Amino acid sequence: MNNTIFFSTFVLTLLLIVGLFFFIKASIKERIEKLEMIPSDSPELLLEQLQAYFQSRAYALADVEPDQQKLVFQGYVRPSWFLAIFLSFLAAIGLACLGLVFSYLYPESGFGFLTISVLSPLAGFFYWKGAARLEKVTLQVQEEQKFTLTGHRDELASLKQCFFSQVVKEA
Repeated sequence: MNNTIFFSTFVLTLLLIVGLFFFIKASIKERIEKLEMIPSDSPELLLEQLQAYFQSRAYALADVEPDQQKLVFQGYVRPSWFLAIFLSFLAAIGLACLGLVFSYLYPESGFGFLTISVLSPLAGFFYWKGAARLEKVTLQVQEEQKFTLTGHRDELASLKQCFFSQVVKEA
């Protein structure tokens, strides 16, 4: 084979590594959204249901601001073992591919470049340290019984499905 094939494979492998890097980095990104919603029940009943809902999901009432009509619920989000292992596995494959390309580009070193894949558990460690955090969901009562919710998008999707009949606006 000629060097053009090796170098084009090397460039494609570098693109794979760059994509893998940003995929691992995005695994700990906070995905905060804001929703304005109208409740289907009375506001008093809804607040009681919300407190029960958040307690069942390991959130607690962290702050009450009566002048702004705002409630802040806070809960600890645990990282996923599956995702940590999966990210480490993906990093091992990506780094092994990079090591394999390097070993073909520089045959005098043998397959020594494959040892770069021992760095793959760092991806799982990075995820584990970054994903464990306190999440907040803020509920603010607006005019005309309109509620503004700010929090993680998955939590808001679950909350919207349980309690709200009509979404006014997703910001």
